[in-house]
This record gives sequence, structure tokens and C-alpha cells, in this order.
Amino acid sequence: MRILFLLILFQQIFTSNMIPQETEKRFRARELGIVVGILPTGKYNAITDVKGVKVGHKTIIMGDSIRTGVTVIIPHEGDIFKDKVPCAFYAGNAFGKFAGSTQIEELGELETPIALTNTLAVPKVADALIQYTLEKSGGEIRSVNPVVGETNDGHLNKIQDRVITYQDVLDAINSASSGEVEEGSVGAGTGTIAFGWKGGIGTASRVLPKNLGGWTVGVLVQTNFGGILTINGAPVGLELGKYYLKDELEKADGSIIIVVATDAPLMPHQLKRLAKRAMLGLARTGSPSTNGSGDYVIAFSTNPNCRVKSTDDYRPQTIEVLPNPALSPLFQAVVEATEEAIYNSLLKAKTMTGYKGRKVEAIPIDKVMEILKKYNVLNYDKKFKLR
Repeated sequence: MRILFLLILFQQIFTSNMIPQETEKRFRARELGIVVGILPTGKYNAITDVKGVKVGHKTIIMGDSIRTGVTVIIPHEGDIFKDKVPCAFYAGNAFGKFAGSTQIEELGELETPIALTNTLAVPKVADALIQYTLEKSGGEIRSVNPVVGETNDGHLNKIQDRVITYQDVLDAINSASSGEVEEGSVGAGTGTIAFGWKGGIGTASRVLPKNLGGWTVGVLVQTNFGGILTINGAPVGLELGKYYLKDELEKADGSIIIVVATDAPLMPHQLKRLAKRAMLGLARTGSPSTNGSGDYVIAFSTNPNCRVKSTDDYRPQTIEVLPNPALSPLFQAVVEATEEAIYNSLLKAKTMTGYKGRKVEAIPIDKVMEILKKYNVLNYDKKFKLR
């Protein structure tokens, strides 16, 4: 009995150390009356509003030093390696390690799930994606282009321990689902920081009117960067007294990964144009893309009618693509969705204590609301009241 009691006591102590306690209820931007732009959202206001897209997380919190994880974005339910999707990559500021980017630049194809993680875990996560692809696709595959983005969570996470395993990546893949996406301090956003507050994973979507094609654009972000936070034009960072260049002490380096999905039939060069516009959404939140920030965008289309089939048949293939003038509404959609996804990553994140006892506070929603009311930038709607 004494041994059993000690085991139970140890389990309680260990569990309490594993999970930082945070009781404050968190909200998405629209639940607070923060409505970005003019276009309507999809059902879930998430990247998963793009049909076929799934998102999965593996959150890793261990002891008082490990605060990290993996997030995966899967473009469709089939065999991605055998049924590749059009894809493009854009570096707004290339201080980072984005695995798989050069082949995407050259071929314009995505052949594995997109994985997000921490900086020093990129090789291990890439290796896991290779192993997953070999096991899923079979055959005598001799080349796999794993796609892995990263931000550095080393302030809250003892990043040098490189704890992420193949099973962690597999867990994230197997947990992937459509519908609502968990946001905030989860998956690859577990240990991230944005604008001096707790950052994380955020997502949003936009749907074009039927007369403009009815296409959906979804965005997911991993936020770990700085600047002067602006929400719907209100200088929130200045009002809260936490912003880049304050007393020339505050740093704004870090990174953001922006994943863009659409069901519009776009070629890789058109997807790159779409990816570039995501940086405008980032800028609207107050980021200057500093020297030390790895700001990357990867964009793909799920539309099966624009996929070029991998085949030994050299004859031309027929595909469907939008004309270039049809891209302008999609540009508006990606700017709005990126901006709102970043807000969601901040507003849903919870206070986290991690490596060496460092504590990063969640952005105070009550104070944010006061500032937004002061600048009259809230847009209350019956659908978006506080619960």
C-alpha cells in the first residue's frame, strides 16, 4: 500500500509539472467582435474549409523544460506521393530552415504532408515524413521530398534535447481531421512567442462569392515573431507598452510559417503570386519582417482538375486553370485570412511557463478589448457574441 501511495503521489506531482495551469478562457477573434475584411468565412473559419484538407497536432509538454510539438497539414485523403498537388513556396525573409523548398520551387509539386515543428527538429521530422511516405506508398521509391517548416521555440523549450520522434510525427498525422482546428499553444505552436506574448497556431478562411467562382482560401499560421501589434488598425502593441524598438531593447526576431490552401485551380506560378500576398496580411498585423525572422509561405491547390499526373507517358495532359485576372479576389481572401489567423493564434494561446522557469503571458483579452473599443474597430454581430 505504501508503494502504491508513493506511485500515485509521484504521478500527481509529475502531471502537475507537465501541464502549465491556465484557467483564463480564450476566444477567437470573431467571438470578440474582431471582424477582418469584407469576405465571408467558411463554416469553420479554418484551413479545413478547403475540401479535403486535414490538420493534426502532437503537443509535447514534459517536465519543466520541454514545450514543443508537431503540426501537420494534409492536402487530401489519397496517396499524396502518387497524387501530387500543385504547390509554390515564397520566402519573405529567409532566416530559417524550410526543408523541401528547393524542389517545390523547381517542380511546383507537393508530395508529402506539410509538417511544422521547432528549428532543431527539422531533420528528425523530415526523416519521419520520409519513413511515413515509404510505408504508405510502397514500391521502390528512391526519392522523397519531405516538407518541413520551423520556428525557434528555444525560449520556452529546451530545444537542444531534440525530443521529437517518428512516433510523434505519426501521431500528428493520425490525429489529423477536417472541421474545427485546435489553436493557440498546441502542436508546433506549443512554445512559440509573438509580439512578446504567447503565440501559437492560428487559422482562418475566406469564401469568394459565387459570381467570382465560389472558391475557398484557407490559412494556417505558426506564429513566433515580433513587431508592433496592430489589430484592425488599432495600435494594440503601443497601448499595451510591448512593442519592437521600445527603448531599443525589445527584439522582434523570430519566424512565422504561413500555409495557404485553396480549391481554386491554380498553377504553381499562380500559387506563388497568392503566397506573396500572404505577406501583406502579416504586415497588417504589425510585423516588419526583421533580419532574424524566417517568414515563409507555402501555398497549394487541392483542385484535382489542375494536377499534372506523374506518368511515363510524354503526351500532353489537359488541365483546368483560372485566368490571371481571376486571381485578384483570391489575393484579397488570402490577405484577410492571414491577418485573422495571426490574431487567432494570439487570442487562443494561453500563458506558458517553460525552460529555466521562463514565463510568457497570454495577451490580456480584457485590455485588448478596451483598446479596440477605444479605437472603434469592433464589429459586433449576433453570431459572434462572447459565450
